[in-house]
Amino acid sequence: IPFKLGQPKKQIVSKTVERDFEREYEKLQKLEEQTKKLHKDMKKSTDADLAMSKAAVKISGDLLGNPLCEQDQAFLESMTALDTAMKRMDAFNQEKVNQIQKTVIDPLKKYSSVFPSLNMSVKRREQALQDYKRLQSKVEKYEEKEKTGPIMVKLHQAREELKPVREEFEAKNKQLLDEMPKFYNSRIDYFQPSFEALIRAQVAYFTEMHTIFTELTDQIDQGGLTDEQRKQENESKLNELRSLSIVADD
Repeated sequence: IPFKLGQPKKQIVSKTVERDFEREYEKLQKLEEQTKKLHKDMKKSTDADLAMSKAAVKISGDLLGNPLCEQDQAFLESMTALDTAMKRMDAFNQEKVNQIQKTVIDPLKKYSSVFPSLNMSVKRREQALQDYKRLQSKVEKYEEKEKTGPIMVKLHQAREELKPVREEFEAKNKQLLDEMPKFYNSRIDYFQPSFEALIRAQVAYFTEMHTIFTELTDQIDQGGLTDEQRKQENESKLNELRSLSIVADD
């Protein structure tokens, strides 16, 4: 919002400094946006992981409760093996999600919590700049007037008023120009342990899944049929069902 006194004629901040400031702050704004998006996506990913394994346990439980299990011992054994495998998968999945929560999601949330303070510092710097411009414009107006006694008094007062405001702005400006690049460059050291932990959690989980499903395959895949052979067998069974009079077309 422009002040009524308008902009001072004297350039109080060089274009180079303004460009440097805008560039560094824009990088941090993008970093904040990316951090929030990553936090949101990681949360959605772990929620989906948990929903998947819970659904798998529900399906295996429903199959185990199928009346066919009471009639077919082989089917009962297969469904029992499947249900056990799904529960193991769910347990390891929960462990993986808990690990990711502690090592990735929580650190992302904590990192995001720093940005409001940073943005407030930038707002304070902007307010100090506007105050600086307003008082500089005031000094310039008195400097342009005829040098009478009262005007010289007011000019002196305006300059005295300007001095601490200028010093405050310069201090805030210097601090931000020094610290914004440091904050931005620190992101790699901060996030690298989290991403390494994410990879380790995924590797441990999928290694365990390979073991679980290999054991499950050994338990239920007695026939050793290929996927194509199973498909042909299913088609053959379905054709037999279609031949029944109760499903024949009128």
